[in-house]
Amino acid sequence: MTLKQEGRSYRHIVTAVIIVAIFAIGAALASVDFLAMHRPDVIHPSAGLTGTGMLSDYFEEIKGTPGDTKLYFYDSGVPGATVLLLGGTHPNEPSGFIAPVVITENLQVSAGRVLILLQACASGFTCTDPFEGCPQSYTLQGKSGPRKFRFGSRVSNPLDQWPDPLVYLHYPSGQQLSGFETRNLNRSYPGRPDGTFTEKVGHAIMQLIEAEHVDVAFDLHEAAPEIPIINAIVYHEKSEDVALGAVLELEMEGLHYSPELSPVNFRGLSHREWGDRTGAMPFLMETSNPIQGRLRGRTNEDLIVKGVSERYKQALESGALRIEYLPEGEPLERRVGRHIAGFKTILSVYNDAHPENPIVIENLPSYDELMANGIGHYLQ
Repeated sequence: MTLKQEGRSYRHIVTAVIIVAIFAIGAALASVDFLAMHRPDVIHPSAGLTGTGMLSDYFEEIKGTPGDTKLYFYDSGVPGATVLLLGGTHPNEPSGFIAPVVITENLQVSAGRVLILLQACASGFTCTDPFEGCPQSYTLQGKSGPRKFRFGSRVSNPLDQWPDPLVYLHYPSGQQLSGFETRNLNRSYPGRPDGTFTEKVGHAIMQLIEAEHVDVAFDLHEAAPEIPIINAIVYHEKSEDVALGAVLELEMEGLHYSPELSPVNFRGLSHREWGDRTGAMPFLMETSNPIQGRLRGRTNEDLIVKGVSERYKQALESGALRIEYLPEGEPLERRVGRHIAGFKTILSVYNDAHPENPIVIENLPSYDELMANGIGHYLQ
């Protein structure tokens, strides 16, 4: 081999080593991000917490799987109603998770009991939706420093359930939906013990509702400003009197909520299947969040927390679209405040209708307090 050939061979080796090193560094960085999405969010329950459990306590099949998730108990020891609060059904809807976090970290119960599943779709918190360009996390300033929370996917992680069918057939109705919806927890109720990964989680939640004799159940969500059910309380027909009474009370407080009756022919959703198949009185609440919409522009942490989108502002001003969006934006504290105000008011109206079986909760911030002080003031 000539000196020239040796030099060329050496350069090839160096180039190969550099390329391998670059790929190794990239893989290491990717593995850090991957592991971060599997690291549980830190929660600091209030002194009112009386115990914890796991969703798998009600269906052992999901024990040790990414579908299992922690259950928080706030039991007053005084007879009364049992309330279930679900957060994180769709992990890419932040107020549907952070509102239950604020409740968990401040709640006191003096009659009845409250059960909280902060991350109903725990699997969805371990990934983000492909091609959406979403951040993996966002940070809120708590009382003692920054609090970091994961921003997840609308559906279960495909690593936990794959492949998606071309058409999803809901069990047991047979209703046809997009194949992507097969991993959507809020299209999979009542679930089934021998079904898909997501159906098993749905089945476990149904078993929880029945085993704990839940009287009132909440499922918290967000949706795009152009969706018709924004800022709404969706209710089952047996929950109608309470829902309409709560909407009226909230209106008098300056908070507008649209009452939406659960469609009988739209299967698989919490507000339909919980009401049809259990003794619970179900409510689903939606807030307006620009990060959910198609007009949102750059998808970043700032949009999650501040809720300001110039494109939605322009669309609103154009008058061409029906949009529920405030010109100054839809900040997270406003969205969380609406969920907590709805939660408190629905339970207050429920107590008026069922004085023999009350649920009395305390120490939760009002909408005005959240707007004035920010979420961080109520994160322990």
